[in-house]
Amino acid sequence: MKRVAVIGYGNIGKKVVEAVEESGDMELAGIVELLDIPGVELVKSIEDLKDVDVAVITVPSRFAKKSAIECLELGINTVDGFDIHEEIFNNVEELDKVAKEHEAVSIIASGWDPGTDSIIRAMLLACAPKGETYTNFGPGMSMGHSTVVKNLDGVEDALSVTLPTGAGIHRRLVYVQLDGSISFEEIENTIKTDSYFINDETHVKQVDDVSMYKDVGHGVLIERKGMSGKTANQKFEFSMSINNPALTAQILCSSARATFNQSPGAYTLIEIPVIDLLEGDREQIIRDLV
Repeated sequence: MKRVAVIGYGNIGKKVVEAVEESGDMELAGIVELLDIPGVELVKSIEDLKDVDVAVITVPSRFAKKSAIECLELGINTVDGFDIHEEIFNNVEELDKVAKEHEAVSIIASGWDPGTDSIIRAMLLACAPKGETYTNFGPGMSMGHSTVVKNLDGVEDALSVTLPTGAGIHRRLVYVQLDGSISFEEIENTIKTDSYFINDETHVKQVDDVSMYKDVGHGVLIERKGMSGKTANQKFEFSMSINNPALTAQILCSSARATFNQSPGAYTLIEIPVIDLLEGDREQIIRDLV
């Protein structure tokens, strides 16, 4: 039975706790959260917990690496849902050094995108090496984008909705509830120039109550058309419609299990054998799925 610490107790952190409770090979070691939450037993540091085997990090992406390093230096495996695509490889290189130094394992960017969608894209590339893949998100709430806006000065609450327009192009609709300390125009400009939003068409709308617009549903449609050998017009589709925090949390939990089958170092999900994500007897899994 592996002992799992959850770092961060927001939308995803709460669902990770549920996923751990439903796992037969894991138990909850505790929850690390800097904010006080009524009715929830929390600690302020991973060092306040005993016998932690793996830490699932659910803090915003821009703080995930710091949390991972703190855990790895204690010899604790880590899993995080870091979702800033262009920074992932650099994070792997940096965390790889720390993990190897302390005989630990870190799986980064583990969610459904990046994460399991990355595995799907890799499989489609193997099926049709020449061609093009389009990943179309939504419509639905983007937790990473929403968190970035919620953390801005002058913002009381925020919601970022992803709207697919096709061929992997997206529109962002951002609802903001302001506290009046900073003008809407300034906040709008900050959002549109942030690295999370700068490459997409982004519309920002001020509202009185963001909660009226919230829905944690999301989805994806991955499409590829290409060539298998010299045969053209091979077409593939993968789609899903999901509760965003619940699926992200489940994949993080499954990835936590996979850390114990890897050599020390840092990995992305496409580097992990899929069978390592699964609970149960390895031979029986092969017999059931192959």
